[in-house]
Parts: sequence; structure tokens; C-alpha cells
Amino acid sequence: MQGDIMRIKKGDTVVVTRGKDKGHRGAVLKSLVSSEKVLVEGANQYKKHIKRNASGQASDIVTITKPLPVSVVALVCPSCKKQTRVGYSIEKDIKVRVCKKCGKKI
Repeated sequence: MQGDIMRIKKGDTVVVTRGKDKGHRGAVLKSLVSSEKVLVEGANQYKKHIKRNASGQASDIVTITKPLPVSVVALVCPSCKKQTRVGYSIEKDIKVRVCKKCGKKI
């Protein structure tokens, strides 16, 4: 997808197709266009250890969500609820995203 547009946007529901979270469905929290990654709610989570600092903040273990490559997620169509690819259609001089399975506007 080098130099191409991102077909998945913030707020879309996606399913993870590969990796440790395969099959996980979640909403896209952030779309990172420059690095071609997406931040999916509840997927690709890791623990991070925070060290105690001089100002008195206690040490802690926090859960962070790391971005996933856009190639390992697939869009879930809001109409047919199936994993699908994104197509495009021109309606009244406006380019709209279309589900490849049911043909409805996304």
C-alpha cells in the first residue's frame, strides 16, 4: 500500500486476521497514515513497567496498546457484519467506500 490511501479509518470496526490476537474484533482508535498502522481497541496489548521517580510517583505496571500494521486487520461491514475488503464508488461526484461482499455504502 506504499503511497496509497488508507482504507481503514478511525471509528471503523475491524477484525485481526493474524498474530496473537487473531479473531479479535474492535474499533479503530487511531489511524497512523505515515507508518501505515492502526490502533485497535483491546488488541496488541502489552505491560509496561514504570519506574519510581524523584518527584514521588510510585512505580507501576500499566497496560498499553501498540499499533498493528494495517495489513493484519480487515474491515467488518456495518451492514452484513462480515469481514470484507473495501471498494470505492462515485456517487454525485463524491467518492464513497463500499463493501465488496454486500455492495452497500460503509
